[in-house]
Amino acid sequence: MQTIDWVVLIITLLFIVFYGAWRTKGSKNVQDYILGNNETPWYTVGISVMATQASAITFLSTPGQAFNDGMGFVQFYFGLPLAMIIICITFIPIYHRLKVYTVYEFLEQRFDLKTRSLAAILFLIQRGFSTGITIYAPAIVLSSILGWNLNLMNIVIGILIIIYTMTGGTRAVNVTQKQQMFIIMSGMFIAFFIILSLLPEEVTFNNALQIAGVNDKMNILDFSFDKEKRYTVWTGLTGGLFLALSYFGTDQSQAQRYLSGKSVRESQMGLVFNALLKVPMQFFILLVGIMVYVFFQFQAVPINFNPNSKASIEKSIYAKDYKNLEGQLVEVASEKKQVTLAYVNQLNIETDNKVLKNRIISLGEKEKTLRENAKVLISKANQKNKTTDSDYVFIHFIINYLPKGFIGLLLAVIICAAMSSTAAGINSLASTTVIDIYKRNIKEEKSDAHYVKASKRFTLLWGLIAILFACFGTLFENLIQFVNIIGSIFYGTILGIFLVAFYVKYVKAQAIFWAAVFSQLAIFLIYYFAIYIYPSGKEQLSYLWLNFIGVVITIIVGVTIQYFNNYRENKV
Repeated sequence: MQTIDWVVLIITLLFIVFYGAWRTKGSKNVQDYILGNNETPWYTVGISVMATQASAITFLSTPGQAFNDGMGFVQFYFGLPLAMIIICITFIPIYHRLKVYTVYEFLEQRFDLKTRSLAAILFLIQRGFSTGITIYAPAIVLSSILGWNLNLMNIVIGILIIIYTMTGGTRAVNVTQKQQMFIIMSGMFIAFFIILSLLPEEVTFNNALQIAGVNDKMNILDFSFDKEKRYTVWTGLTGGLFLALSYFGTDQSQAQRYLSGKSVRESQMGLVFNALLKVPMQFFILLVGIMVYVFFQFQAVPINFNPNSKASIEKSIYAKDYKNLEGQLVEVASEKKQVTLAYVNQLNIETDNKVLKNRIISLGEKEKTLRENAKVLISKANQKNKTTDSDYVFIHFIINYLPKGFIGLLLAVIICAAMSSTAAGINSLASTTVIDIYKRNIKEEKSDAHYVKASKRFTLLWGLIAILFACFGTLFENLIQFVNIIGSIFYGTILGIFLVAFYVKYVKAQAIFWAAVFSQLAIFLIYYFAIYIYPSGKEQLSYLWLNFIGVVITIIVGVTIQYFNNYRENKV
């Protein structure tokens, strides 16, 4: 980090905070504070929805996901455009017609208070947990790479977010997310073109894609029905569809973005905008990771990108074995560089040399084996130290290879993304707490000013909770997968409640309440016995199926309970 990097980073972050606070100060009523007085235009709705989902985890972890596993992760998003259409047709018109502040208000009108409270509490649990992760994820990676104090980073990022989110509520989140998305996407495009410029002179973009293809990184579509595979076309179109339906349709952090739209049409256009751009955006971010992978075919590459892993192994009895693996990787990487350059030269004269291609594949397998052996040693040296290093790949490239000034910009991209998604998270947590829990359970009438003050206090409270969780959290495997796993555990049940509310008028309050309780307990058990107890990559079920299973259990059990209730009542 040079002086210019610090200047770029600090100016960018302070601009976001003070611009958001200045533009949106002075909310006097709940309508303004929680829904931005329903003045948000469609393009702001669309950008805000996209920015809420695109956390720092997206920009840290997704390139690393592509580096390790290739482009297949994009299949995760295949169900999203279809989900946007369903939400536009069904969810948005009902929410706007009922003039709800939170989506859980609708459930009390359709069912009863306890069903509304159950859905709100499930949301608060999973979103509270995820919001802490969105602060913790960039903080732990940046602190590891740059040597910054982890807890200090958590506190600084959290306080910056609290300042403008408390001041302006939903309008502050929406306004700042436009600026943040501009900074984020500008930074990612700049990084992409810098990577291309750093490749050897004879390696064109087309050559880079061919190198990635030889190394099995360009398998975008997988039509297999293997239930153990996390990402296939079918998991994306089923589990991904239900995850997107639940996230965008029943999660207050997203719904609050389009509930603030000027009209039904403006909210719908915002989601259509998101549907059209989200998959290409994720494709591009994965492509950045692929280009980083190609770049490292011509550079010295660490056997593990996580500096904490290297520090722990060097102090252990396995240091010599680890050093030996590093030496072997240097030899493999050196030969692979020569073979890859020879392969590129053959391509440039329009000759596809199968011998060179097979040698690249063989060397790639050796490299993969060496990395896996290194992870085993790291795990033995310190079982508490997580060995997944994909979250550190992109930041390693940023710090070690970007020109001065651009390092500060890319760090600003990561922190802006953290601020964007975390601000939306604590804003929605505060709104749900005030509207669905606090306001619904106090006896006496209170003024609008009282609820605005309560919203600000709960914003502060949830912000502090997120910071505390970030300070005491634990890094799990690849961060973007971890956040999606958390969502998948809860979203199926919540979505099942809403789908019954919208489409199955036959089912009443008592039946859906107990169906949801049963479904959530069942999902906990399925997750534990089919996913959690197995090492990463050895699960018996893709976590995406939890969304589909949760929905199916909730609907089937709800219909069954209602049938027996009706049968018993008729018999009596």
